[in-house]
Amino acid sequence: MGERSHGLQSWIDRLNEAELPALAAVVQDLHQMAQQDKSSVQQLADVLLRDATLTSKVLKVANSVYYNPSQEPIRTISRAIVLIGFENVRLIGLSVSLIDNLLTRGPREQLPELLARSFHAAVQARNIAGYLLARSQEEVFIAALLHNLGELAFWGCGGEQADELAAALAQPGVDADEAVRDVLGTSFRQLTLGLVRSWNLGELASLAHAGSAQGDPAVKAVSLGVRISEAALQGWDSPAMAQLVEQLANQVGLSREEAMQQVLASADEAVKVATTFGASKLCHLIPHTDPEQIKLQREQRQARQLQPNLLVMQQALQELGLLVSRKADINLVLDTLLQGLHQGAGLERVMVAVLTDQRSRFTVRRAMGEGSERWLEGFALPASQPENPNLFSYALRTRETLWMGVPASYSLNDLVTRPMREWLGQGMFFVAPLLAGKREIGVIYADCRLSGRALRHEQFVAFQHFAQSAGRCLEAMAQRS
Repeated sequence: MGERSHGLQSWIDRLNEAELPALAAVVQDLHQMAQQDKSSVQQLADVLLRDATLTSKVLKVANSVYYNPSQEPIRTISRAIVLIGFENVRLIGLSVSLIDNLLTRGPREQLPELLARSFHAAVQARNIAGYLLARSQEEVFIAALLHNLGELAFWGCGGEQADELAAALAQPGVDADEAVRDVLGTSFRQLTLGLVRSWNLGELASLAHAGSAQGDPAVKAVSLGVRISEAALQGWDSPAMAQLVEQLANQVGLSREEAMQQVLASADEAVKVATTFGASKLCHLIPHTDPEQIKLQREQRQARQLQPNLLVMQQALQELGLLVSRKADINLVLDTLLQGLHQGAGLERVMVAVLTDQRSRFTVRRAMGEGSERWLEGFALPASQPENPNLFSYALRTRETLWMGVPASYSLNDLVTRPMREWLGQGMFFVAPLLAGKREIGVIYADCRLSGRALRHEQFVAFQHFAQSAGRCLEAMAQRS
């Protein structure tokens, strides 16, 4: 552990060769059976019987009320397969292996929190798949369970680097993705994809991370289940959850109320599944659905809401003023800009979208705020399309800083296109052009949609100041170069 591992391949090698060989072998063998049409009962039994502890735990789960309501005694793996099904036994084996190999490794709080979220995501995804797919629901469960495999493996086996990252993430205002890249030399997403390929976990686990297969019903179920488990941590009545419930209702043909009941029922089921699999210590980490608990969570969330910090805002504006005359790179300018808007002005989600691909579209260069990493991974918006104009192109062309969602801007609502609403959600937001002199760079965006709070006049004034200051920095950089 003393020598620092850095970079994607070194982490994959380290986790495979030194830290997780038993888990990798079981997961790989159990997954490959799903790819074979004629996997036999004996093949599955042989994999599980290699480990006596794993065998006894699988039998214990198979005898639970959840999987065996008739309570007919199950004493052998082959009997379990006959009574509760090949796919269920395979799923139980994989899940128990994950718990045993990770949850017992150390006391770090990140690991049980992430594992609880993974079980919650898996149950949500499997139940959504029940509406979308005639079969493969267990495969969806496993893909959602392993969606954060790289991060789970890191917190379980990362040693000194895990301590280093935990300390970095505890710093106020830290960019979590950047902190991960600094310590690992790669992202958790890339580490997950690397392990999925290395362990030969098949297409579904990989496709759930790729934007190109979002039309696949199984991928939709996994993606939605994962996002619901994340949004639940913000509260069942949060704007993020409302948006996902509406998406679920549209996809499976339910009313919003019915979709919400489905989501809450799945959360309750996730608690039962975690208990059944011998991970009862995870249950309190899955958000409660009891009305009193929901009310308590709402009060706690409101107490944690981001508030403006005048000192941070002034320091960021001063720093941008100094960067005009210094030799600074664009990353420092953008980091200072976003820090000032987020921590200073109290804007919950902020991003800089720049013109790329020969100025044909906007993609996100920098983002800050809970959930904004999704923008960095896939946000793309066409630019300069006369037949389909959008607000970002309009703000850049007219050089206007806009406050959307107030009567003065209602005439521009048609420029908030459907793709924009899908990425950004509904409600108020600010947008400003980002210019280097006369050269168009992109736009700055900010909102408070995590809490659903209305934006305020003093925030808009601060937003205008920051946009102007950032523009002066970029213009000075352009003149020097």
